[in-house]
Amino acid sequence: MGRSVWGFWQSVFSTAVLYGSLALFTSILHNVFLLYYVETFVSIYKIDKISFWVGETVFLIWNSLNDPLFGWLSDHAFLSSPQSGSQITSPEVVLKRLKALSTNGPLFALSFLAFWVAWARPGLQFLLCLCLYDGFLTMVDLHHSALLADLAVSAADRTRLNFHCSVFSALGSVSVFLSYSVWDKEDFYSFRVFCVTLAAFSVLGFFVVSRLLQQRFSKEIRSKLDEASTLKELSVGHAPFTQTEKPITIGQYLKQLSKHRNFMWFVSMNLIQGFPCHLKNNFFPFFLEHLLSDNISASTGSILLGISYVAPHLNNLYFLTLCRRYGVYQVIRWLFMLKLGLSVVMLLAGADHIYLLCIFIASNRVFTEGTCKLLKLVISDLVDEDYVVNRRQQAASALLFGMVNLLTKPGQTFAPLIGTWLLCVYTGYDIFQRTPVKDSVSASDSGTPPLRLGCFYMLVFVPITCALLQLATWSRFTLHGRKLQGIKTLRQGTQHGSLIDVKAI
Repeated sequence: MGRSVWGFWQSVFSTAVLYGSLALFTSILHNVFLLYYVETFVSIYKIDKISFWVGETVFLIWNSLNDPLFGWLSDHAFLSSPQSGSQITSPEVVLKRLKALSTNGPLFALSFLAFWVAWARPGLQFLLCLCLYDGFLTMVDLHHSALLADLAVSAADRTRLNFHCSVFSALGSVSVFLSYSVWDKEDFYSFRVFCVTLAAFSVLGFFVVSRLLQQRFSKEIRSKLDEASTLKELSVGHAPFTQTEKPITIGQYLKQLSKHRNFMWFVSMNLIQGFPCHLKNNFFPFFLEHLLSDNISASTGSILLGISYVAPHLNNLYFLTLCRRYGVYQVIRWLFMLKLGLSVVMLLAGADHIYLLCIFIASNRVFTEGTCKLLKLVISDLVDEDYVVNRRQQAASALLFGMVNLLTKPGQTFAPLIGTWLLCVYTGYDIFQRTPVKDSVSASDSGTPPLRLGCFYMLVFVPITCALLQLATWSRFTLHGRKLQGIKTLRQGTQHGSLIDVKAI
């Protein structure tokens, strides 16, 4: 009976749908974490400034190092060339990643709960919760992202997989709408119950979906083993003995990456991208409170908050259709130009145009997050180039995603640190003391409060600066057009015998 139930659900859902649904179980928790973890420790647990900065600094180091560490542990066996021994097939790699997701997914959900109950001194709890949560999140994100490069090679198939991720991530953003209605710093009980419910749903989802996908690819591995056994009996495809090469060391791998010019230009652009993304996530409720709270109702603020989290995923569906037509490189370039133009218009209009400010806050986040959603497609292309140029045994997708994160994740940690520092320097406002740390800065001629003006300038000048730097670095990236198509053709030809049947996706 149990097998028939599993078989029924496997026949109902395609691989792309199941793969995309894993994004739902991550996003429903991570969106809530990004919105409320700073506010929870600062306003409810009353963490002191020193403990906050120490925790964020340790988190910065751990957040950067765990990605390449976990990626290396997962994929270092794939770095040798295909002539150095028995070749690992793509279905086996996929099954390995799915087993990792089935274990780390539920643990990630449980680590999410540790933020919302005070069980230690605020400084110690802040440090332990951040490191524990990010460790499991990294394992989930690395293997889920790596599957994008392992399940498909063609741009069309990868775009379809990313399309389903965007749909389910949009569904996951519903947790933001609901969280705003139960968030109350004076009465934390309802919010805790809400978080427990989200975590339970996530645990169940990771278990069921990873189990369905594991069964699907286990069947494919068995069929390939049967085929290989038949060929061996017929003495067909029996490769001559070749001397096993020494495995590639981490130093050799880093030297290869340092010569990968497109990789270096991409991580330079992505390092800049991470800062505005997480700055808006961490300070979104703060911006709403000090820029718009006197002019819009609480329900309007809730709607604006929810739209800003749902719209990027829905809009990404349109961006993916543009990618099929014009290519990912060109779409990302247009998004940078659009972000720059909108920020300049808002700067010229000023902070007193409330409805324009609402549109800007929502739209700027849409385009910033939209760019972030497309970057996984670019990293998957870099995986292809790394595989072809360095003649890998198997694409080391998790390791390359980890190396990208090593060089780009500092922007995630620097965002709250630099954000609080900018506010304090410009306005004298200290979020830890809730009082000015220096004499009040005189208001502008229009009577705009200094804190509100500081929030506005941070909201517009950060995207302007980042967009200009990103346009400069992105213009040096060459993995697009005919060059990209040539790389994909070479990978598909080299791995023809071990690739997954993407038509079944």
